[in-house]
Amino acid sequence: MILDLTRFSPDRPALTVPEGVVFGFFGDMTEGGGSMDDLRRAVAEVDDGWVRYYNDPSRAFCAFLDGRVVSFCDVDEMGTFTLGDRTVRIGGPGCVGTVPAYRRRGIGLRMVQLATEILKERGTDYGFIHYTGVGPWYAKLGYETILRWNGRGFVD
Repeated sequence: MILDLTRFSPDRPALTVPEGVVFGFFGDMTEGGGSMDDLRRAVAEVDDGWVRYYNDPSRAFCAFLDGRVVSFCDVDEMGTFTLGDRTVRIGGPGCVGTVPAYRRRGIGLRMVQLATEILKERGTDYGFIHYTGVGPWYAKLGYETILRWNGRGFVD
């Protein structure tokens, strides 16, 4: 999925989350407390295969409630590429998850919206989601499916 960040609006759609939820990079939000093990435990509740990707607290953007990580994503800068006659920067949220007990409250989608805004502020031209089973969820923010792959080839 891809999103041209010149068309991205960090306010649309307007999303609300439960009172008390705060967002930030793990390293910034846990100074003086909280460990990477706390983050890794939250990640393991969603997909224990992703734990290995969470080593840099400055790339782990999270939603916190009462000091606990309830949602997370890795903010990836994927490099620069030539597109026609210009060079563009690509980045995106990866390994996005919300702890099961906190799902269906808008927390994860708002977190991805804010992470996408951060990428735009950093000068990223396109947001990219390289694998997901929840395309319609990301589409709410403007991400568009550009191809589908089923392990044996491209599908319509």
